[in-house]
Amino acid sequence: MAPRDDDPRFLRSREAIVTAAREALLAHGPGAVTHARVAEQAGIARATVYRHWPRTDQLLAAAMATVPMPFFDAPATPTREWLVQELTTLARELDHHDVRVVATTLAGTALWEDDADARRARFAAVLAGRLADALEAARARGEVELHTAPHDAAALVIGPLYYRATIERGTTDEHVIAAVVDSLGRWR
Repeated sequence: MAPRDDDPRFLRSREAIVTAAREALLAHGPGAVTHARVAEQAGIARATVYRHWPRTDQLLAAAMATVPMPFFDAPATPTREWLVQELTTLARELDHHDVRVVATTLAGTALWEDDADARRARFAAVLAGRLADALEAARARGEVELHTAPHDAAALVIGPLYYRATIERGTTDEHVIAAVVDSLGRWR
């Protein structure tokens, strides 16, 4: 008989698994989120972890859903320098093999699974919204004359970093980051 979502034992084990996966993710990165490691840290059987999340990418996605997304969450002025710093931080994260694997796995999984696609859509909306808000505020302060719609900015500035990291398997340098930021508009 399959466990029910309202079964207290099912809920306790699920919570213990997510907590252990989150701790492993934050302490050691995405590569540390394995069924064996999470089971050991949660103090439960590996089979229990597999019962909740049959695939590692699903387990990792559940852990990632509990971690706040740090990118573009605290705009600062001058906006151009803040944006360069944020994109540099993102690019350095994408330099890590495990992060590239997670990014491409989650993007690929979203093509086939509704839950993953919903997470992808929320993630994209948060990033696009934060960046659009920061650019609108910069425009209102007279910092930039935008050449693009603010809601398109995330695709224009994150896209090249993602491409460089995942398709080319390269590192995005400061010249590329400056070029993508400058492509958004004329900074004053």
